[in-house]
Amino acid sequence: MVSIIIAILVFSVIVIFHELGHFWLAKANGIRVNEFSLGLGPTIVGFTKGDTKYSIKLLPFGGACAMEGEDEESDDDRAFGKKSVWARMSVVFAGPFFNFIMAFVVAIILIGLIGYDAPVIGEVLPDSAAQEAGLMAGDEITNINGHNIYVFREITMEVYKAKGNATEITFIRDGEKHKVTANPKWNEEEGRYMFGLMSEGSTKANIGSALKYGVLEVRFLIYTTIESLKMLFTGGASFNDVSGPVGIVKQVGDSYSANASAGVLPAVCSVLSWIILLSGNLGVMNLLPLPALDGGRLVFLIIEAIRGKRVDPNKEAYVHFFGIILLLGLMVLVMFNDIRKLFL
Repeated sequence: MVSIIIAILVFSVIVIFHELGHFWLAKANGIRVNEFSLGLGPTIVGFTKGDTKYSIKLLPFGGACAMEGEDEESDDDRAFGKKSVWARMSVVFAGPFFNFIMAFVVAIILIGLIGYDAPVIGEVLPDSAAQEAGLMAGDEITNINGHNIYVFREITMEVYKAKGNATEITFIRDGEKHKVTANPKWNEEEGRYMFGLMSEGSTKANIGSALKYGVLEVRFLIYTTIESLKMLFTGGASFNDVSGPVGIVKQVGDSYSANASAGVLPAVCSVLSWIILLSGNLGVMNLLPLPALDGGRLVFLIIEAIRGKRVDPNKEAYVHFFGIILLLGLMVLVMFNDIRKLFL
């Protein structure tokens, strides 16, 4: 039960920080915020301060920063639609941007606690693709198939993408750059293709390296999220691999429970890792150019900035409404899939 509560709190903190981005930039631009809420559905508890109602909803998933004139016409001078296109773009972009800030800050904390995973080989497994290619412990991987490598986990992503095909690896040994080609081998026990490389482990970070690898961590999250979306649409991943709020809460809870038995630090680090992952993912997903998402709203604002004239608000509202219906339908399917997997 404790793990589920922690998982819900993690999800809630990430969502509320996203909405805080919209809220703070709206206030900074003189836009009236009618309601700032955490969760969906009926209001459990709430209070009004100034022009804004602050509330907690029944379902602990999602949240909202409802601005005056955001989806309808309003004569209020503080309405969203009355502000300049650049002000509105800053408000819309602020949500995802705050998620990236959150991922960066938490990444720095986590790296300060456990260090960073530099792409340096600690061990080459016998009879592996890496051994056949001549890779050795101490080699630093810098590039795989044209993609620069900064953290060890990026190697796993590139191996997954390679699907057993010839893979060009660039590495540094004794200060000199080398290139080799390796064919990842299928590992029956792991159920995936592998090079056969083991990390040398975490490297203790100072302030400078914590800041550097905090940025690289966010970069890695953005990259892996985009690549995962590509694989979903190209057949590299299936709908069964997708998780919604129910599945995410279960995964976070399971991860916390598994690490809690090892001590306080592993449990805390597990929670921090999930915050980084989910916050980064939420930032990327919300920037997708789809109706009802922040990215979809930015598309309309960019069009307005280019043509110097706002798109008909009613037509834009219809597009976003249609997008909301599709997103709700997708959420229902994903939630059904999450619940189904609970009983498998």
